[in-house]
Amino acid sequence: MQLQLSTWPEVEAYLAASRSVILPIGSTEQHGPNGMIGTDALTAAAIANAVGEATGALVAPPIAVGMAQHHMAFAGSMTLRPSTLVAVVRDCVVSLARHGFERFFFVNGHGGNVATVTAAFSEIYAEASLGAPGNRAGLKCVLRNWWESAPVKALSKELFGNAEGSHATPSEVSVTWFLHPDAQKPMALDPPVAPHGSFADAADYRRNFPDGRIGSNPGLASAEAGRRIYNAAVEALAADYRAFAA
Repeated sequence: MQLQLSTWPEVEAYLAASRSVILPIGSTEQHGPNGMIGTDALTAAAIANAVGEATGALVAPPIAVGMAQHHMAFAGSMTLRPSTLVAVVRDCVVSLARHGFERFFFVNGHGGNVATVTAAFSEIYAEASLGAPGNRAGLKCVLRNWWESAPVKALSKELFGNAEGSHATPSEVSVTWFLHPDAQKPMALDPPVAPHGSFADAADYRRNFPDGRIGSNPGLASAEAGRRIYNAAVEALAADYRAFAA
């Protein structure tokens, strides 16, 4: 059940049975020479919607622009400042809490969001602690990176081994190719596996990783691999959501 496709009476009826909601969050940033700029938002939204279908959960609209300042030396990338993303996450949660939602299950597609979204949760909890007298049930938020469940990690290792890397990975590119087969861009990359390393700002990132990849070879991506990874992610997150909502 997608919030955007629902009416307010339908949401009101949903709240009579459940106070939990799924919120996809991703990013709009470069993903190497053959990965879509929307990879992190597209994967998070698709997986979140599938988890919603599997569990009967309501799924909020995706937060499609995240904390991606380090990608800004690549054309098309967009970012929010960390402070802006904290405010966006906080306002989305508080808006839904106003209607009675209490459990917020974020499905994340971008590693760069983790620290900021976790900080937003801390702000939400601090606001409740400082403003609400006594001990009573409050809001609870969790962040789940779809690629980090044990079945997905095992499958990525089986399919891609040490070529998985940490950015513009063959796993995430494969999932987008499964979701959007007309957008596949197979190519041989040089070097096949990109270097590893650290970075600070956007210029530092571009110097260290000139084609945008980090430790990965998305040239190994395929739609069939994406189908397997997508299904594994949905199954694992659906079980996780059921436990959280309960």
